[in-house]
Amino acid sequence: MPGLPIVFIPGLMVTGRIYEHQALELGQRHPVLFANHWSHGSMAEIARAILAVAPSTFALAGMSMGGYVALEIMRRAPERVEKLVLMSTSAKPDTPERSEDRRKQVAAAKSAGNMRAWAKTLYPKLVRPARHEDVPLLREFIEMAEQLGVEAFARQIEAIIGRADSRPLLSEIKVPTLVVASKDDTLITPDNSEEIARGVPDAKLELVEHCGHMGMIERPESYTKLLTGFLR
Repeated sequence: MPGLPIVFIPGLMVTGRIYEHQALELGQRHPVLFANHWSHGSMAEIARAILAVAPSTFALAGMSMGGYVALEIMRRAPERVEKLVLMSTSAKPDTPERSEDRRKQVAAAKSAGNMRAWAKTLYPKLVRPARHEDVPLLREFIEMAEQLGVEAFARQIEAIIGRADSRPLLSEIKVPTLVVASKDDTLITPDNSEEIARGVPDAKLELVEHCGHMGMIERPESYTKLLTGFLR
């Protein structure tokens, strides 16, 4: 008998490919759905679109931007989520300075007409220093960003900028929750995950060593083990 369905929400400008290792393992026991998080320009629209195609109840896993969407889903339809996994994400809203920087990035990408330069610039912030020269990993990130494209990037950025402050929501989350942070993440630092874990009643916090923001492809076995144990 199949296990609880899992809805995976990727991060900014990455596709379901980032969960490949986890999905291959968990997909042996659980139906798996990779969410569309690029076709709409607000968290509310993204959440509604995912809920429209998701199973009636499911486990929900989101990383980075996907965590922002997951929290929006918890705000809108908590009764449909049986287990929650939040990875390398934050409950805080954007700051005005961060929003301005994001819009500059969109303008630069539109001017270039592709995502390659943006992906190359961001890449060192996504992985630990030992992986900065990892060409296959960089190529994988560039391919995902280029697959989604500039217009999807612009929509995602507007959704991220407009996201709500989810910190007041945390105490209302009543489902089993796993919060995962990478110790070497400099983009969304582990203290953000620690704040989430403190706010969600009985949440479990796991810190993964020797990886940065894209831990699920830097240390895939570690992330798969954590998710498998939690969802089993």
